[in-house]
Amino acid sequence: MDKKRVYYFGNKQADGHGKMKELLGGKGAGLAEMNLVGIPVPPGFTITTDVCTEYYTLGQDQVVELIKKDVEEGVHRIEKVMNTKFGSDENPCLVSVRSGARVSMPGMMDTVLNLGLNDLAVLGLVKKTGNERFAWDSYRRFIQMYSDVVLGMKPTNKEDIDPFEEIIEAVKKEKGVDEDIHLSVDDLKELVVRFKKVVKDKLNKEFPQNPWDQLWGAVMAVFDSWNNERAIYYRRMNKIPDEWGTAVSVMAMVFGNMGDTSGTGVAFTRNAATGENIFNGEYLINAQGEDVVAGIRTPQQITKAGSLEWAKLHGISEEEREKKYPSLEEYLPDVYKDLYEVQTNLENHFHDMQDIEFTIQEGKLWLLQTRTGKRTGA
Repeated sequence: MDKKRVYYFGNKQADGHGKMKELLGGKGAGLAEMNLVGIPVPPGFTITTDVCTEYYTLGQDQVVELIKKDVEEGVHRIEKVMNTKFGSDENPCLVSVRSGARVSMPGMMDTVLNLGLNDLAVLGLVKKTGNERFAWDSYRRFIQMYSDVVLGMKPTNKEDIDPFEEIIEAVKKEKGVDEDIHLSVDDLKELVVRFKKVVKDKLNKEFPQNPWDQLWGAVMAVFDSWNNERAIYYRRMNKIPDEWGTAVSVMAMVFGNMGDTSGTGVAFTRNAATGENIFNGEYLINAQGEDVVAGIRTPQQITKAGSLEWAKLHGISEEEREKKYPSLEEYLPDVYKDLYEVQTNLENHFHDMQDIEFTIQEGKLWLLQTRTGKRTGA
């Protein structure tokens, strides 16, 4: 029998489990394990680290041939659980594509979110959600991310300006606003037009509109990123063998930018410095994952106790804190309750401090990742 190259997960079931890091990478193994523990994780599949090795020995075409059927089956399974259709203009199934080596390699491998969007699907998303801002915001984010990661438009050094950031700054200046969140729907549509134009100008080709082309491009870009300069440097510094390869996890998108009952955050089951059993973390309402770490907006504290301490440290009055920076515990108490329960289950299951990434979509909690938290030392 041919070896298994694609492992499915979702609906609290999984082909793999947490001890399969060598094959599924840290992320893929974590996602499988969370399903088995009964944690709400968006459905998806993981392409194994072996396939990355085969990519470098056999080449792209042969690898696509090897996994095409299994990947298509994986997408169908996602469609079934999420009740969406990949490539549909009316009810599009959108996915994220993430890399995951067997050991954590921070910042080495790039993630693509909102994959599956195109000029028609964005209109379908508007119709389906009734939320024009959310749909166009997701589309402009996708074009930027995909162009940076997959089409190679990300600046190679810090001195170079990201062409997309340059466009965002120009539009903000034209509209007289300070933050992305204050851009109107028409401004976001304008970003999409200008983003697509800069792709065409720089690469001499149109931004890809076919979702399957987008997906295969992203999967191959993850494999390519295993051998980018940063990754090679990190491996040398940490004595990580080149032949380990990276896995690729494809997962249904859940959205933190769908309005005031959606959000995204990171949490720790304990205090990372002292090891004390104090649940803590940060979140942002109406935002997607990268916003929390990007420093564009001030993240809020998850617990009320953490929020009070944060306000005291920053000299913010209780009145201002409650109004502008409420904790998740105060703002969405039901979600907080679910999150607290999940973090307790995870720590009990893994018997170690967990570092959790989560998204809230219209009041429903989804977990995107859990890993053993790094203790920082007091």
